[in-house]
Amino acid sequence: MTHWQSELLCTAFNTAQLPPPSLPEVAFVGRSNVGKSTLINALLGRRIAKVSSKPGKTRSLNFYRVAPAGGAAPFCLVDLPGYGYADRSRGERREWWRFVNDYFSSERNIAFVVHLVDFRHGPLDNDRELTAWLDAMDMPRLIVFTKGDKLPKGRRRGAYMKYMSSGLASVAPPLITEGKNDEETDRLRGLVTQIIRELERLG
Repeated sequence: MTHWQSELLCTAFNTAQLPPPSLPEVAFVGRSNVGKSTLINALLGRRIAKVSSKPGKTRSLNFYRVAPAGGAAPFCLVDLPGYGYADRSRGERREWWRFVNDYFSSERNIAFVVHLVDFRHGPLDNDRELTAWLDAMDMPRLIVFTKGDKLPKGRRRGAYMKYMSSGLASVAPPLITEGKNDEETDRLRGLVTQIIRELERLG
């Protein structure tokens, strides 16, 4: 396995607490309870992101400095709060969108977004809303399916083809992950660094 060295740089609960932009940033975003913290822990090879059975646990922007193996340039992995959690009040949900919009609207070096989608359900209305929002900003995104182990193996190929035929746009073919430090997680590590490198070359 190709491990990443990482450290928590900053936890921000409002725009004023965002760290100064420096390294390229890869923003991880998905619906509440999509398994984002579990996948981030698997990617980083340590239990650094808080995992909870209660949806909506992450309510801050968490910045992790990542040094990939093999001499690849460092970057920031940004863990964004989950969206679509129904038990949040309307005011809380509006505040979430305002905070995240401020992050994307600020002068930061955001390389691309990793959009996590629950493999059991595929893209839901809130996922499509996020997609339209990212499209409006011309923001590149990589689709990554989570909780692949929750679907029987015999149904995975059919589900994957169904989701892809619905018009999902991704800078690379989506991976199906299980939130473990396995072969697919290792492939995702390599894919993230490869996309950063390619976007910097094109930009």
